Amino acid sequence: MNFEELKEFLDFKAELYENSDFISSDPIQIPHSFSKKEDIEISAFLMATIAWGNRQMIIKNGKKLMQLMEHAPHQFVLDYTPRDLEFVHRTFNAVDLDFFLRALQHIYKNSDLEQTFTRQQPSDTIKDRIVHFRTTFLDLPHEKRSEKHLSNPLKNAACKRINMYLRWMVRPSQKGVDFGIWKSITPAELYLPLDVHTSRHARNLGLLTRKQDDWKALEEVMLHLRKLDANDPVKYDFALFGIGAFEQL
Repeated sequence: MNFEELKEFLDFKAELYENSDFISSDPIQIPHSFSKKEDIEISAFLMATIAWGNRQMIIKNGKKLMQLMEHAPHQFVLDYTPRDLEFVHRTFNAVDLDFFLRALQHIYKNSDLEQTFTRQQPSDTIKDRIVHFRTTFLDLPHEKRSEKHLSNPLKNAACKRINMYLRWMVRPSQKGVDFGIWKSITPAELYLPLDVHTSRHARNLGLLTRKQDDWKALEEVMLHLRKLDANDPVKYDFALFGIGAFEQL
């Protein structure tokens, strides 16, 4: 496909899959059960954190987590005292959850999640924002094992789950999927939640040549996506993900 054909194809697929029907099979359905800004962003952050593996299992464990938090994530975080909540999703266990809740409490008692991602210089990139957030989040005492649940772009990680979380918070909500509740980051700044599925289809479409799924690969694919739509390049996440998830291509 030439540039015009590729853009037409990906625009069509993005439009096809970005709608409220997408929610029923996606972990984003968990934060969609809340209306309060802080409840949305906390539940979404935790869902993004455990968003690897089978999606139905992610959703099942996400519902269990919200039940543990008494379906009031913000209040639960503010009132939290360290204890064993008997939760596990793959390698994310009760030790990790305890630390994440303590770190979230520390953040909300000083500012909030949005400000923690955006309290930098205007020239900072999403990579800079992720690094700053990660440093702030890991400031409290914790076991080393918990750090693996927050990917580090300085170590060339693609940071799929954090980039997905930022997509959820930043992109407009008109189509009923993303929330658009953070106004201090623009959709133009966002990066693709790159994983094995989106990278495979990006390679098939000539958007990516690098073999590793890392931050360098992410920079490469974003160069192409920004040419297709400079204002909202990550809308193509719906196209690349949808092709794999719903068309089995």
